[in-house]
Amino acid sequence: MLTADDIAARLDEYLETEFSFIRSDELAPLILALTPAEQAFMLDWTQRIASTNTEIAHQFVRRAPQVLKAQEPRVIEAWALHAMDVYDRAGLRAALEVIQDVERFVRHSHARSAGALFDEVSGVLLHFVHGLAGRPLKLALSDTAWTDSETIHLPALLAQLPTGAENFRLYKALAVMQWAQIHHGTLRSALTADFAVWPDAARAQRIYALLETLRLEAVIARALPGLGREMQQLQPEYVAALPAAWQAAARQLQGAHSTPAASLALLPALYHAALPPPRLWQVELYLQEVAACMQTRMAREKLLLRVRLAQWLEEQRNKAPTDGAPPRLTVREAADDAPPGDAFELTLNDAPVAPPEAVAQLLTSIRLDLGEIPDEYLVPAGPGEYDPALYTEPADDPDAVWQGTYHERGASYYNEWDHGRQHYRKNWCVMRERDVTPVYDGFVAATLQRHSGLVAHLRRSFEAMRDEERLLKRQVYGDGVDIDALVEALADAHDGSEMSDRLFTRLHRVERDIAVAFMVDMSGSTRGWINEAEREALLLLCEALEALGDRYAIYGFSGVTRKRCELYRIKRFDEPYGAEVRARISGVRAQDYTRMGFAIRHLTQLLNETGARTRLLITLSDGKPDDYSDYRGVYGIEDTRRALLEARRSGIHPFCITIDEHGPEYLPHMYGAVNYTLVNEVRQLPFKVAEIYRRLTA
Repeated sequence: MLTADDIAARLDEYLETEFSFIRSDELAPLILALTPAEQAFMLDWTQRIASTNTEIAHQFVRRAPQVLKAQEPRVIEAWALHAMDVYDRAGLRAALEVIQDVERFVRHSHARSAGALFDEVSGVLLHFVHGLAGRPLKLALSDTAWTDSETIHLPALLAQLPTGAENFRLYKALAVMQWAQIHHGTLRSALTADFAVWPDAARAQRIYALLETLRLEAVIARALPGLGREMQQLQPEYVAALPAAWQAAARQLQGAHSTPAASLALLPALYHAALPPPRLWQVELYLQEVAACMQTRMAREKLLLRVRLAQWLEEQRNKAPTDGAPPRLTVREAADDAPPGDAFELTLNDAPVAPPEAVAQLLTSIRLDLGEIPDEYLVPAGPGEYDPALYTEPADDPDAVWQGTYHERGASYYNEWDHGRQHYRKNWCVMRERDVTPVYDGFVAATLQRHSGLVAHLRRSFEAMRDEERLLKRQVYGDGVDIDALVEALADAHDGSEMSDRLFTRLHRVERDIAVAFMVDMSGSTRGWINEAEREALLLLCEALEALGDRYAIYGFSGVTRKRCELYRIKRFDEPYGAEVRARISGVRAQDYTRMGFAIRHLTQLLNETGARTRLLITLSDGKPDDYSDYRGVYGIEDTRRALLEARRSGIHPFCITIDEHGPEYLPHMYGAVNYTLVNEVRQLPFKVAEIYRRLTA
């Protein structure tokens, strides 16, 4: 049992009372009145909150003991975490309002505990949405669920259903309903419909939206039967409870060939009928926003398609010269029995062709907007129409973005683990990708000449890995006899047991399905010999990897504070190795600090998008995580460790190559005892990197 002096001493330490006007002797009696378990709980959370802000922790101590008498500890935890999240987003005043208005938080505690939060499910939802056929879509927060045809808007919290799992399924239902509106003509038909002819245009539009929801439910059930079943389980008796006229409309709209025109045709019969309650996954129609978005996109995509077609046809002519006749491009509607997603077929001079992915995506997007692909869209662009300014938005200057008052346009956000808080800081790191400026100097030629023997040796080694064959034993059939298996089988037969038929050996060629991301430390401490060794290592590795055929990417990382986290593209996964990549390797230069967590999280996402069976994340670094202020020391190490744990959970194997002689003091904690290596001599780095890669992927 703690005494008042014990509690006061801890509060002095946590709240830094020596530097403030906080009186721990006034706070200690509030905690002293609690049970020992409650005292430990209070002091633990006071320490966590104080690691973020001592004044929030001070006000928490004043309020929490009284709240703890009426609420479960998990409600107090959620309240404290919410206050710290608000502090991260909006500052001290807003966080103190959360602490002082605890009653309001408690009133919404069920919604927060049983509901699903957009911040927590958006990552999964984004992958789900990207997996749907059609135009790539984005996610955004909004007060209501609606789409402008490019972005799926969802509310911050869903708590209509009893459990978090059900509310997450509702998020999926709302997202897929918006996708279906885009993909199956709801928005296109709504824009051409004249709702103004009705006495109440808003009512007519509302009826159309309700009818389309009934139609699209059947579409989703056919296209995504698993999700369709989940949706019906969330609200199973809805259709059966509808008025007779609406039930008849639902039956009519659920046919396989039903279109938005059928919903518009039912409007007169239902206009004066009472409106049924909306479906749980009913989404709003904001047609002005849809029209504005479509108008901008359609003009851009028309020109971009014509440019892409001209580039593609030029490539086709280079491969197979023609007689000079102009190419004829047409689009045919696919047959009824075509696979899902094959809604049309592109032909070149009456022969079916498979266009590049970029062209196919543009054709799909245009067809979603217009219902067809007009002939004028298939006219390749002429020489004067190649100006990228005509069909692309100008990119922000990566340096100018940071100048003046900071803004976060175009950035990506990543959570960061706060060791003191024992919780994530949400959307804490602001990250941008930027290209390394290519440098065309003598570095590449000099390095390849100096290490020509090593390059040849590495290529031969990697080629051997590519052609590697493995002897499989105990096979049902094969080229040789497995002596060990045969002896065991004869012994079994002698004992009266059944003989195994797995008596052969067979050579099996190993099929490599590997993707590797190299994460290169570009912090200021790498200036000089370290930077040169890193560049040499990367160059030699690329030369060797080209003989192997593995997918690989190279990114550098650096930054200054959480507001300026930068990832430098040296080579993307889908980018061929050539003069441009070599010049970027030559252009790798030391930058700022070593904030690592955001880089690991971003590269984890890129690796997972490759779909490779084996995914590796290899870090080249000269020291521990470091940045201004609180990222130094334990905070940075723990955030990096947490990011690596997240990578492992997603199936990625991280490994670190360091030249820091103090690495063994912290790397086992971050990477594990066998997932790092120390290179004692920086000049050995180019040799070691290739050797370690071979060992990791053999």
